[in-house]
This record gives sequence, C-alpha cells and structure tokens, in this order.
Amino acid sequence: MKTFTAKPAEVQREWVVLDATGVPVGRLCVEAAKILRGKHKPTFTPHVDTGDHVIIINAERALYTGANKPKEPIWRHSMYPGGIKSVPKGEFLEKRADDAIMRTVKGMLPHNSLGAAMLRKLRVYKGDSHKHEAQIKGTPNAEKAQSVAALAQGRLRRLETEG
Repeated sequence: MKTFTAKPAEVQREWVVLDATGVPVGRLCVEAAKILRGKHKPTFTPHVDTGDHVIIINAERALYTGANKPKEPIWRHSMYPGGIKSVPKGEFLEKRADDAIMRTVKGMLPHNSLGAAMLRKLRVYKGDSHKHEAQIKGTPNAEKAQSVAALAQGRLRRLETEG
C-alpha cells in the first residue's frame, strides 16, 4: 500500500462563494481558511496547496461576538519611534470590513510562502456583487462548488443557532 501525495500539477481548483451576512467573523474565517488550505478535500496534503478559490461577499454585514470583541484593539506600528497605533476591532470592521476579514483569515493560514499563495486565492467584497461569475460558471464542477458553499453556509448557520 502506498501513501498518496498530491502533486501541484494535478490539483483541480474550484470557486466557492461564502456570504458573511449575520455570521460571526471567526466562524466565517475558519470555513474560508479550511477551503483555501484544501482540508475539505480527501486529497489534502499539508505541503502542497490543494485548496480552492474563495469569494466572501457582504463583508460589512459580518459581526464580532462576545462582550469585549468590538472593543479589543488592533495594533500596528510604523517602525518609527512612537509610531504605534491602535483601533478597536468593531471600528475597524465597520470602516474596512474587507481588510478585517482578510487579516483574520491570514492569521489562520500557515505563516510561510505556502500560506501567502493560499491567501492570494481569497477575494473579499463589501457588497453582494463580485466580478468572478465567469470563473464560477466556467468550472467543470460548478454544481459541486455551489454545494460546498451551501454546506459551509448551512454549517455556519447551524453553529449560529446553537450558540
């Protein structure tokens, strides 16, 4: 019996659309990171990028849950003395929702060149329209991509109603 290892040339990529309306940011980003990494596929290989493309729409409608989450600071530094700045997470999500979700997904991916390649397959949009309809319809497994998106949405909504 041989161990299966996916090869980069053999990976078939699909497009998945996730709707962030009313979904907690953390749970949405976990689903997106899992799809980007390829962990939802039986051909997952840790050292090969086997994931699919992910489009997140309605990013401004996602929400932070918990008592202190919207008030928690996000820090950045300009690399100059005294150049540290902070902004509350709730305000950051309100003003730059697409960057907030992108930043959260980035933290859930590997911190190396493989993770950077995975992050390039993520697109986040504030509104409900996106410019990737041709790619979604053009994939040979468009129905399967839609079912994966429906599965992810159903799982997110189920977790939301339980919690």
